[in-house]
Amino acid sequence: MNILVINSGSSSLKYQLFKMPNQSPICSGLVERIGIEGAFIKHTSFKGGEKSVTEKSGSISDHAEGLRQVLFMLIDGKDAVIDSPDDIAAVGHRVVHGGEHFTGPTLITADVKAQIKKLFSLAPLHNPVNLNCIEVAEKTFPNSKQIAVFDTAFHQTIPVEAFRYAIPDQYYRQDGIRVYGFHGTSHKYVSEQAIKWLNKKQSKLISIHLGNGCSITAIKNGRSIDTSMGFGPLSGLVMGTRSGDIDPSVIFHLIEHAGYSLSQLSTLFNKQSGLLGVGGSSDMRDIRKLASDGNDEAILALTLYAYRIKKFIGAYAAILNGIDAIIFTAGVGENDSAMRAAVCSELDYLGLSLNADKNSSYTGGIMDVSADDAKTRILVIPTNEEYEIALQCYAMQG
Repeated sequence: MNILVINSGSSSLKYQLFKMPNQSPICSGLVERIGIEGAFIKHTSFKGGEKSVTEKSGSISDHAEGLRQVLFMLIDGKDAVIDSPDDIAAVGHRVVHGGEHFTGPTLITADVKAQIKKLFSLAPLHNPVNLNCIEVAEKTFPNSKQIAVFDTAFHQTIPVEAFRYAIPDQYYRQDGIRVYGFHGTSHKYVSEQAIKWLNKKQSKLISIHLGNGCSITAIKNGRSIDTSMGFGPLSGLVMGTRSGDIDPSVIFHLIEHAGYSLSQLSTLFNKQSGLLGVGGSSDMRDIRKLASDGNDEAILALTLYAYRIKKFIGAYAAILNGIDAIIFTAGVGENDSAMRAAVCSELDYLGLSLNADKNSSYTGGIMDVSADDAKTRILVIPTNEEYEIALQCYAMQG
């Protein structure tokens, strides 16, 4: 069964085609800079175990045009992998915000699209694009099932004491203001991999997703019970350009004493803060280089980044009443051994002890990088959101 997974951003579109239940994709691709000068598409096929890459640049006006380009690559390009759109049994769509309506993968209907539209205000950069791609895919693959997989769904098991804010009840009841959490597809995937690896269904895990966006989740017996991102994806850890947790009084101060508008504040905390605001770049690799050259701001950025993660590990160890394992995943989590070491230092009271050689030699796959005698395991597990989406779509086929 062929399942196409579409993961759309505000100006990008990632896709992978799986012949389920095989984990290795038949092909994958990326459409970048949609609606921006210098747009391009990169399509990689793996037919017969041979990797072949096609790249194409030019104008891509919108996501509809981007999906038309994807269809061409799938069917007519030199690295074509299917004969017609009808070869696709289902199209799985990553949708960022599902509110409280959706707790699992959902067959897309007119009512589901209406619900996604109602949530535009909660994810203004993502849900409109996600809905647009769904509607384009319905036309592009008219005989395929369209299935939505929501980033927020995994966190719908969070208990009320963790998801409610201490503000008047009406703001939750009428306006839906609560913790929703994000990166749920990633946290779900890596936690399930950890449970299998540990062979322990009754488990206490802390999953740490470190990319340009960062979040940390407490997972008990496979269920999310708390997470660092809240009503939106700004709160919690220090990120590439987002501040993470900040005292709301700072916002009031900037409005009252510096004349900031809401738009300026949104830009400041979402796009100008985090590693970029403190250390001068949103890319951890750049921060590492600056720090190695003795740049004090970059060194501080690394210290803040690790400190905030450790702070959440301590908090989540408390609500879990212990930890069986912590999981590092995503771009920084998988590739920055020095950050893993910084996070795990001086956490021996939680049974965490890193094996320096294993940690520095990690090259991929699931790996335990903790000391042999450590009570708590430290796992590095590559995330695979696209395959997780495909798995959930495949499970719906009966």
